[in-house]
Amino acid sequence: MAFLPILEAWPRERVLERLHAASADDVRRCLHTEHLRMEDMLRLFSPAATDLLEDMARRAHGEHLRHFGRTVTFFTPLYMSDHCTNQCRYCGFNARNRQRRHHLSVEEVAREAEAIAQSGLSHVLLLTGDARHLSSPTYIAGAAGAVRSCMASVCVEVYAMTREEYALLFAHGVDGMTIFQETYNRELYGRLHPAGPKRDFVFRLEAPGRAAAAGMRSIGIGALLGLDDWRCDAFYTALHAHWLQSAWPAVECSVSVPRLRPSSSHFTDIHPVTDRDIVQYISALRCFMPRLGITLSTRESAKLRDNLLPLGVSRMSAGVSTAVGTRASGHSGDGQFQIADTRSVRELSDDLARMGYQAVLKDWEEPGPPLPRIPQEDRDVQRA
Repeated sequence: MAFLPILEAWPRERVLERLHAASADDVRRCLHTEHLRMEDMLRLFSPAATDLLEDMARRAHGEHLRHFGRTVTFFTPLYMSDHCTNQCRYCGFNARNRQRRHHLSVEEVAREAEAIAQSGLSHVLLLTGDARHLSSPTYIAGAAGAVRSCMASVCVEVYAMTREEYALLFAHGVDGMTIFQETYNRELYGRLHPAGPKRDFVFRLEAPGRAAAAGMRSIGIGALLGLDDWRCDAFYTALHAHWLQSAWPAVECSVSVPRLRPSSSHFTDIHPVTDRDIVQYISALRCFMPRLGITLSTRESAKLRDNLLPLGVSRMSAGVSTAVGTRASGHSGDGQFQIADTRSVRELSDDLARMGYQAVLKDWEEPGPPLPRIPQEDRDVQRA
């Protein structure tokens, strides 16, 4: 199965036309419709919906409480290497940026994970730049195996891999992956990625499907808001998530809603994305896909994250560092981007508790060996 034909069935011109043709009455009808279609998704992302954000937020809040309750799962990134061969114009890890770079050994990764575990977190996201000569699939698999002893869940956010490589990671304890398409505008994607393996738009686009086929239990996707018209990229992200959920119903699918943040790349060609736009994006996603995971990172401020939580956010990063080896390995260097919410795990947990929400530090654990079979005669005794 491939997502590319689905994407190509919704050309950008058609999407823009439908977005701007939607009326306030169209949006109201969507909000009173139980099962929404892709056309309805476009209406919820449309400019006409901006005057109905309160109505959208009310429905989104109700759907979120129904499916997730007052809980939010915490995770944190663990950057293992910032060496990269790509030249993404907006990224602090751009291969052309002159900066001191670090690459952790497997033993250093394990120490970083142990430091994270001391904060109470048990969900970790392993990240590397795209430099296969250093951060090979075998290296990433070894690092995952090394941190499983102190982490309940190990996911990765790395370069696009083959199905066989994802299967290797899965066999070594990786249960999920996240990958951002960055933008679904193929022409723009080529300009933003002038060199490096990441330049292959289609190979990256189909990576979530390959990971799902390899056995990953959770798949996270997203567009980096600010690279293109956010409404278009939001719609294509929703389209991608809907396809993934339909193709692999047993896989837990989630969408991240990151905005561009300042980095050492000094990228300035940014399409503005306001706080109200983020409210609309999250509310529309929750209305359209009530069971979808929605992730909000520390790219956003503490105040905004707290305010967005009731609209549908189910996962938050906490205790974040976007630089390599800063927790236990003694390294210092430029992070991938600047974070806005600098609260510790405890501070974030306490703030959410005052709002009536419970921080979930562990919601998954790899199943253990099957329970021993009880002989028939022992079962008879137990019944007696």
